[in-house]
Amino acid sequence: MTNEGLNPPPTKPVYRTVKASRLYEQIVQQVEESITKGQLRPGDQLPAERELALRFGVSRTAVREAVKTLREKGLVEAYSGRGTFVTNGTSQAIRQSLDLMIRINQQEGSANLAELRQVLEPEIAGLAAPRIEEQLLSTMREAVAVMDRNLHDPDAYVEADLDFHLALAEAAGNPLILSLLDSIVGLLREQRSRIFDVDGGPERGQFHHKRILAAIERRDPDAAREAMRAHLKQVLSDSSSPVKGSARTKPHS
Repeated sequence: MTNEGLNPPPTKPVYRTVKASRLYEQIVQQVEESITKGQLRPGDQLPAERELALRFGVSRTAVREAVKTLREKGLVEAYSGRGTFVTNGTSQAIRQSLDLMIRINQQEGSANLAELRQVLEPEIAGLAAPRIEEQLLSTMREAVAVMDRNLHDPDAYVEADLDFHLALAEAAGNPLILSLLDSIVGLLREQRSRIFDVDGGPERGQFHHKRILAAIERRDPDAAREAMRAHLKQVLSDSSSPVKGSARTKPHS
């Protein structure tokens, strides 16, 4: 008997038109069933909002509410400009645990977070370099362009910064890596926001982002790792010192 016979591929999820009452809850139930049956797996992308609305026979408002509920349950995560993806179901629990650890001792926790990034993200960049597809490369380029245009807009800059790093994680091709980064995305957003207003920080952050992007475009894993290490080295230093009132110049993460 072949392995294929032992482990047949999962069937694709088939969605049913939902009834009028509690539309979003019925959508949530169907998506949950698709996940538990293995029809949707960690890293799989949900169809676009408009397509889901057509499949379920509901308004896009109902779909948005359903996606919001699925995110709150830790079953999916939405990424700006890329879509909504299935998580491994544990991201929410990990996120809550790590968030609590950081908040108990914020200064030490921030330094620990930066150190964790030093362990993970250089290797993520190395894995992504030979594996990245054009769509994710375009996402990284667009994120860099958005950051260039928003050096004085912390909200837009930070979201683009997250998109840049999450695109790398997705390009690594390992759904566990993406789920792990997803579990700390809220902490990463806070870390970036805290050090955005350092004089010259966003500009120096962009210097490093462009070095990373250039290495990825060359499909050079060693250069990508080194560029990411250089980017994160100063992040660790910044996270170990107070930002407000500090006389030391620090780069953005």
